[in-house]
Amino acid sequence: MRLSDWALWVFTIAFFIFMILPIAVVVVISFTSAGYASFPIPGWSLKWFARIFEYEPFMNSLWVSLKLGVIATAASCLLGVPAALYLSRSRSGWATAITAFMLSPLSMPMIVIGFASLFFLSRLGFGVSFLSLVIVHTVICLPYVIRTVTAVYRAIPPAYEEAAQILGASRLTVFREVTLPLIRPGIAAGSLFSFLTSFDNLPVSYFFGSAQTNTLPVVMLAYMEHQFDPSIAALSTLQLVFAVVALVVADRLYGIQKMTVAT
Repeated sequence: MRLSDWALWVFTIAFFIFMILPIAVVVVISFTSAGYASFPIPGWSLKWFARIFEYEPFMNSLWVSLKLGVIATAASCLLGVPAALYLSRSRSGWATAITAFMLSPLSMPMIVIGFASLFFLSRLGFGVSFLSLVIVHTVICLPYVIRTVTAVYRAIPPAYEEAAQILGASRLTVFREVTLPLIRPGIAAGSLFSFLTSFDNLPVSYFFGSAQTNTLPVVMLAYMEHQFDPSIAALSTLQLVFAVVALVVADRLYGIQKMTVAT
């Protein structure tokens, strides 16, 4: 094996250790028996997981985050799927520019989006409300649906839809019987990424936080400002497990390879 190959292996292993080790430490700390975060832990206990369910703000904000994630994901799909289908097949010179504009939230700092949205929505009369959160989270989730659906749809030959139209199928029938089953992996991938992005978002949600609209990440940050016990580590571990389970289920249903088709 050449020196460059050895160097690549060493770099890859070091990179994975650098990425995974902090997460592993947090998971281990969540099972500590101590009343403070420390590593190595003095003993094992599940009391900090019980603390999550005992602390009412955690449960209230969890419900807000789940409801917000579902609504924002559904809105992103309703807006993003038709946009992706049209822009993928459009021959207009504006299609590329419009696509870049709709994907722009991916390249913008979240804190800028949150700050600007707060002023804009307040000017429109929405203010700090759950509706404002839904609007802003839809904006930041929309690019994931557009990106994944566009990637899958561009890999589908137009001949499939053309054949159905030649055989007499209407546009609605073509979409329902041909297009939708073929782009379903892209919709599933976009929905998964959208929900996880909304559920874990802090910078945007922080600007719209109130007693009724505080999301789980906002409450976790506020909790850490006053207390630093391992319940935050336990809650982070549960979030990690939820994300891994969601990815595994999506892989079993559609396959990661189908969900990440290159454009």
